[in-house]
Amino acid sequence: MLLAAKILLTISSLGYSLIPFLFDSNKTHWFNPSWTPHARFHCVWQVMSYVYIAILALVLIWTAGDTAWPIWIAAILSVCAYGGFWTAVAMRPIYGGHLVDEVNGVPPFKLPILGLCDANVTLFTTAVIILMTGCALLGSAAFVVEEITQAAVILPTATAAF
Repeated sequence: MLLAAKILLTISSLGYSLIPFLFDSNKTHWFNPSWTPHARFHCVWQVMSYVYIAILALVLIWTAGDTAWPIWIAAILSVCAYGGFWTAVAMRPIYGGHLVDEVNGVPPFKLPILGLCDANVTLFTTAVIILMTGCALLGSAAFVVEEITQAAVILPTATAAF
């Protein structure tokens, strides 16, 4: 169960770091001539910050052993990254944002199923589901490890009393 949680949280971390790096480090974002130089600066800064945060998360996930708290920190980092995306989606009316840029940007993509969601919303909805599943498995695994650890402490004490 813990291994499955680590794998799902790894996928979650790659979702907010590697995917944006691959999709944004090109003429649609970093090198978009329609964007002001300062907007491109912020895009590179944001994407690279997520890459470095994900590297930290991956170290926490894969060096934690059976200890749950470092893995929870990695999960919280994912929550923060995806929370930033969903905040930007929700606040679009306030700052005039759009999910796609029709000029020199990524073309709109609608799912063939119902045609309701664009690529970003589809990707990040899937990533959040993966993250929530990983957290649920981590919670279950941490509970099992804690019970086994407590049993290991209680058992020798109880047998010594006899």
